[in-house]
Amino acid sequence: MTLKGAGLGLRRGMLDEMSTLSLDDVDFLEVAPENWIGVGGRYGKAFRAFTERFPFACHGLSLSIGSSDELDIEFVKSVKQFLDAHQIDVYSEHLSYCSHNGHMYDLMPIPFCLDAAKYVAERVNVVQDIIERPLILENVSTYAMLGDGMTELEFMKEVLQRSGCKMLLDVNNVYVNATNHKFDPVTYIQNLPTESIEYLHIAGHFDEADDLLVDTHGADVKPQVWDLLKFAYERHGVLPTLLERDFNLPSVPELIAEVDIIKQYQQEACVEQQSA
Repeated sequence: MTLKGAGLGLRRGMLDEMSTLSLDDVDFLEVAPENWIGVGGRYGKAFRAFTERFPFACHGLSLSIGSSDELDIEFVKSVKQFLDAHQIDVYSEHLSYCSHNGHMYDLMPIPFCLDAAKYVAERVNVVQDIIERPLILENVSTYAMLGDGMTELEFMKEVLQRSGCKMLLDVNNVYVNATNHKFDPVTYIQNLPTESIEYLHIAGHFDEADDLLVDTHGADVKPQVWDLLKFAYERHGVLPTLLERDFNLPSVPELIAEVDIIKQYQQEACVEQQSA
């Protein structure tokens, strides 16, 4: 199913509470496939009930596309089987790595250089051949600048162009990195290739200091990030957008209230673009 509108992450701990959701509340849901591959019993049945009612996206955690380790081909095949079983066309991952002779349980930044872009693009093509879908890569939040002759924007565009993959634009991560590494978030979003962006994420972050933001997915979305989302719609059109919230989870009605803000901005952007 094609994504549209405003989405929300499905969390196993909230399955019962979220079972009352309808397409009037959210337009699509998203899960990490690693959390559901091979799950049967009551949870597997409950998950199938959701995939039969809602369009879904998968947002992976452990592909480790930038690692020096070999790609885990068997894992990629299991993702492909999962996507096929639930008729999910959208599979995104992080433009980062999370393994080196073992899993590191964190998203590590890739050096921004041409050799790394070529390396990642080659691995992306292997994954795409297996899953028979475009791989969608997300810009990640970083806390150390590993630029090696390229900016983050230049590196992202190089990977997209060389691999033909798509982009998951995380608006909060742009704002976090712009603050941490002192670049203009508007310029970053302005110069992304519209045709490459598949969908968007928006989330909350923690203000560690004036010049250090931490991407937590554990708070409400900040006003500055909402403003950046509105600009993304102005520049690239109204794209499917998912609210990420991974801990400090409020009630479902509170989550839906933030999803409704996304819908409001999407409707306003549509009106503005139609009248332009």
